[in-house]
Amino acid sequence: MTTTTTTTPRSFEADVAKLLHMMVHSVYSDKDVFLRELISNAADACEKLRYEGLSNASLLGDDGQPRITVTLDAEARRLTIEDNGIGMSEDELGEALGTIARSGTKAFMDRIAGAKDAEGSQLIGQFGVGFYSAFMVADQVEVVSRRAGAETAALWSSDGQGTYTIEPVDIAQAPARGTRVLLQLKDDATRYTDAFTIERTIKAQSGHVPVPIFLKDTPDSEPKQIADGAALWTKPKAEISPEDYTDFYRSVAGQFDAPALTLHYRAEGVHEYTVLAFIPETKPFDLFDPDRAGRMKLYVRRVFITDEAEILPRYLRFVRGLVDSSDLPLNVSREMIQDSPVLAAIQKGVSNRVLSELDKLSTNDTERYLKLWDTFGAVLKEGLYEDYARRETLLGLARFKTTTSNGEWRSLKDYAAGLKDNQTAVYYALGPDLDRLASSPQLEGFRARGIEVLLLTDHVDSFWAAAGMDFDGKPFKSVTQGLADLSLIALPEGTEPTPPASETVNDFIAFVKTTLGDAVSDVRVSERLTESAVCLVAPDTGMDRQLEKLLAGAGRLETAAKPVLEINSRHPLIEKLGAEGADPALREDAAHLLFDEARIADGELRVDPRAFSARLTRVLGRGLG
Repeated sequence: MTTTTTTTPRSFEADVAKLLHMMVHSVYSDKDVFLRELISNAADACEKLRYEGLSNASLLGDDGQPRITVTLDAEARRLTIEDNGIGMSEDELGEALGTIARSGTKAFMDRIAGAKDAEGSQLIGQFGVGFYSAFMVADQVEVVSRRAGAETAALWSSDGQGTYTIEPVDIAQAPARGTRVLLQLKDDATRYTDAFTIERTIKAQSGHVPVPIFLKDTPDSEPKQIADGAALWTKPKAEISPEDYTDFYRSVAGQFDAPALTLHYRAEGVHEYTVLAFIPETKPFDLFDPDRAGRMKLYVRRVFITDEAEILPRYLRFVRGLVDSSDLPLNVSREMIQDSPVLAAIQKGVSNRVLSELDKLSTNDTERYLKLWDTFGAVLKEGLYEDYARRETLLGLARFKTTTSNGEWRSLKDYAAGLKDNQTAVYYALGPDLDRLASSPQLEGFRARGIEVLLLTDHVDSFWAAAGMDFDGKPFKSVTQGLADLSLIALPEGTEPTPPASETVNDFIAFVKTTLGDAVSDVRVSERLTESAVCLVAPDTGMDRQLEKLLAGAGRLETAAKPVLEINSRHPLIEKLGAEGADPALREDAAHLLFDEARIADGELRVDPRAFSARLTRVLGRGLG
């Protein structure tokens, strides 16, 4: 954006306009969230200045102490939040406040737009949306900012109705450096000019930001310090209450839920660092952001360095918090930090500790752990194919719904305890949802023998399950891939084994194979089927069919393998079609219809509707005489 010399209104980016409409018309009752968001932004600006000041001390000038000042003006119905942080140029104001910069905010908007009114209002309170939340309480918002070291300042202004203006402003009307946000409060938001209300709210929501906060009861009064800016993570754990941790979590995570798990410790030895990390109760909106970046901040001796260091692997990106290192040099660049051997040691240590804490929780508090797994299990499973070194640990943490679990979660240790004699694999089935998986014809033979099958419905399952890993020496094997080897596992006592197919049925199966031709790679008698007439499986050397569909849908597979059609040789329909004297025309139509039936049961949509309809009509006509 080029420098502006007029106050011509500009339109917000379309996504921001929608978000602002939601903010302005929000019926969410607990609107205090806006104050936490604005103070969090101010604290970030102060931390960024402290970092840039390491290499350019002139940016600090004669005012090296960071602070945030909240000023009340009950008479004018105004609330002002001012910081002496890094500040923004005119171009940066337009970029920061005119577009959605965080994918999480975009995801928030998509989620809230699809929610019902009551649910949507609640979501506003659960997840901060940064600066834009100010419009829940303000008719007009003005932002005056001067970047540290700059000789110019700019004013951004909007009523939240779809447009904003940016114009230069006399530096005498701007902070010496930093940003001043002035809210012209709505008629029903005047309580935010009450000193007791503001002090109580700030202490509850933002009392542990690492920047001192001051309060002025009136524009002319002396500022009173209401938060000392002492870094929470430097305090002894015994001095920190659960409420303190929750308040800090909300500030650092930008969410308004509570932490499901808090991890606070100091590592000592070759490298010394402090970790304060949280696992949220609810899914962050950017959890499946394609960039899949982490959200851990890196400090060096209490100086904020960056929130872009890859402290945790991507499959732990739901963890929020910070690491404060005593060993990294303060003058190292953000780019060089990522290649630092010290950071590599921190990454390894923190990642192992997070997984260790999850393992302890899974043993000591199963109910809490299962709630966490239900929320973040799909992300944790990404590590099964991304992190070979920790694969065994992650397999131990994994939980699954199975054909015998009645909707409950089961561990692989539980699964292994129920292995049948001669069972050589951990069997799994992939599909879009549990209901469809549970009714899959490919499971019939496993169910008849009491063999437990993992039901995998997350997209990530298709990839890790095909990575060639095993558990306790048993490889993972798809129930829709290759031969099932079920004949090695005995049927329950009292169950009669299925006799071999008759010669006439074998002749019909050969006829089906000839009739279908190149549409299939093979047609064979099935060990899997006990109730259904047919099913499709992948060739013995082919990939699982669900994985094949995902890759094809993503344009990453040029040609799919031709499936194998398995036929239940003891099914009454198959026996009748294979009987002597069966109508040859009927058998030909039946061969194609059986293939279509198997494709439909497998979720295939590429059935030729005209051919299917014509064959079905002919078969029904023969049946009616």
